[in-house]
Amino acid sequence: MKNLKGKVAVVTGGSRDIGRAISVKLASEGAKVCINYLHNEAAAAQTLEMVKQFGGEAILVKADVTRAEEVKAMFETVAKAFGPRIDILVNNAGGILGRKGIEEQDEEWFQKLIDLNFKSCWLCTRDVLPYMKEGGSIVNISSQAARDGGGPGSSIYACGKAAMLCHTRAMAKELGPRGIRVNAVCPGMINTYFHDKFTPPEGRENLHRSAPLRREGEAEEVAGLVCFLASGESPYVTGTGIDINGGCLFS
Repeated sequence: MKNLKGKVAVVTGGSRDIGRAISVKLASEGAKVCINYLHNEAAAAQTLEMVKQFGGEAILVKADVTRAEEVKAMFETVAKAFGPRIDILVNNAGGILGRKGIEEQDEEWFQKLIDLNFKSCWLCTRDVLPYMKEGGSIVNISSQAARDGGGPGSSIYACGKAAMLCHTRAMAKELGPRGIRVNAVCPGMINTYFHDKFTPPEGRENLHRSAPLRREGEAEEVAGLVCFLASGESPYVTGTGIDINGGCLFS
């Protein structure tokens, strides 16, 4: 059954890892998907090919979602390709960029992380609204770091993700009367490039020993939860931040 047949979805940072899995999952359920990317066109093209392999429909849109003019242009492109209505927005773009203790951080570093992890969410939410009507769904990809402050050297990343979580609640209240639901997903350690690059092997090994489920999560598992929140299967769910971390943190 295609739960999202006829729907139009935008996934920011959709070229790889969790964003790729979300794009493919939404398309597999019948949605027409805008796969947003910025730097890695080759990875975005691979995601598009995965969608096309099972007959899904998608487009690639290069845009820096921390820049207002590029966000507006992205939604205009989607409207030209798929029509004037956008039903689903997944604010997935984000990242840690590196690990720095507070004494190593400067204002440029602070601003980059806040822009990437929160301003992007704020801009995209604001600018999708002219295209989103009753029944629309916004899903924000926050993080376990928003709950626990993050790992070593990731304080500003954690703060950006916490701001996203607060914005989820605020927008659920503001947009609920318009029939638009807003929810967040808070992944823990997921087997992605993010942790390949920024998490030391001993940290991952410790999770395998201590997590109740004794493993990392997979991007496809996050995508399944996002698809549920984006679909009509969750019509009375809004303002939530749902943990998906194998039991590493309860909230």
